[in-house]
Amino acid sequence: MAKKGFKVFDSDMHIMEPPDLWQRYIDPKFRDQAPHGRTSENVRDLGTIFPNVPKDTRRTGGTPHRGKNFDKNQDIYRNHAARGWTGAVQLEAMDTEGIDTAVLFPTRGLGILTFPDQDPRFADAMARAYNDWLHDFCAADPKRLLGAGMISVYDLDDALRETRRVKEEFGFRSVFLRSNIINGKNWYDPHYEPLWNLLEELNLPLGFHEASASRSHQAAEHFEPNFGLRRVYAQPFEQMMGMGAFLGGGILERHPKMRVAFLEANCSWLPWLLWRLDEGYEREGDVFMPDLKMAPSEYFKRQCWISVEPDETPARYTIEEFGCDQLVFSTDYPHGDSKYPRAVESFLELKLPDEDKRKILWDNCARFYGAAEYEPRIASTDHSQQQLHP
Repeated sequence: MAKKGFKVFDSDMHIMEPPDLWQRYIDPKFRDQAPHGRTSENVRDLGTIFPNVPKDTRRTGGTPHRGKNFDKNQDIYRNHAARGWTGAVQLEAMDTEGIDTAVLFPTRGLGILTFPDQDPRFADAMARAYNDWLHDFCAADPKRLLGAGMISVYDLDDALRETRRVKEEFGFRSVFLRSNIINGKNWYDPHYEPLWNLLEELNLPLGFHEASASRSHQAAEHFEPNFGLRRVYAQPFEQMMGMGAFLGGGILERHPKMRVAFLEANCSWLPWLLWRLDEGYEREGDVFMPDLKMAPSEYFKRQCWISVEPDETPARYTIEEFGCDQLVFSTDYPHGDSKYPRAVESFLELKLPDEDKRKILWDNCARFYGAAEYEPRIASTDHSQQQLHP
């Protein structure tokens, strides 16, 4: 598998969970509370319904909206939906794009652990159910489909237990969190130190993955009911704040072996934010960033990665400022802003040197996810891709 001689490692590919995942996989004592996926004429319906929670369309991400992008995606993904979004469908989509390996993140599951006052036992049960299902899903081809585990931080003991389980029992390559705060504690709060310690111990990277909506406070909700504007700002704003907590709050100084990625939020804003953080550190870091031993941007270069969108032409400014060693490629399949089935093709059209493309498409992602056992990044042949027709 390759695309025009480039091997491709997708840092952030999504699955579409079956609507009854949690009914089938959750601990039976929580089954009457379990969410189920909403189904409708929308073949990519992302909504989840909790039987005991009042509907709040403002924060569920399920607000119906139509237009040319909706219609386009209906055509592209109708066949995928009709076939149940199975592991076989996922692999065929990867073949269509020319993706060799992908780390898989949820779709419906991105929003289920965002309630500000969720019962910790129920939250942990939902995370465990999702991970059990994902492990079964990846069995379609465990060498190409790699899991990112869901953990609940409502009770940190649950997060520690599940982090160890998905690493040691399932061989997942990462765990992920949403970057927006759900329990009133910022990420640099001492409360989270045991989790950061464990990630170092297990050599397991952390992916911060934001979404366009949350059931907790999110900066972009300022734009409601205009979901289009909310979508523009939600991911980058929340990821900027999450990055600030890690770079300016001393987490990476205390945990020099941690690896952290900020996914699905573009990368072109990075030079400005790192400049702004460094300026703050230079001006008054002795007061507000006392744990830091070097500028925030240096911690980023040492321990952080960020995803680039397939057609993100302003990414060249990030590369000019910091190089490309911390950028990872993402298709975001099958979400509404994915460029599937031309995501890889779109990236290859960016005016970047081939060596930079090789790093972004393969090397950097393999380094972040600790995938050194995979084949060399340079493919010997360019196989024609079998198309998965809509």
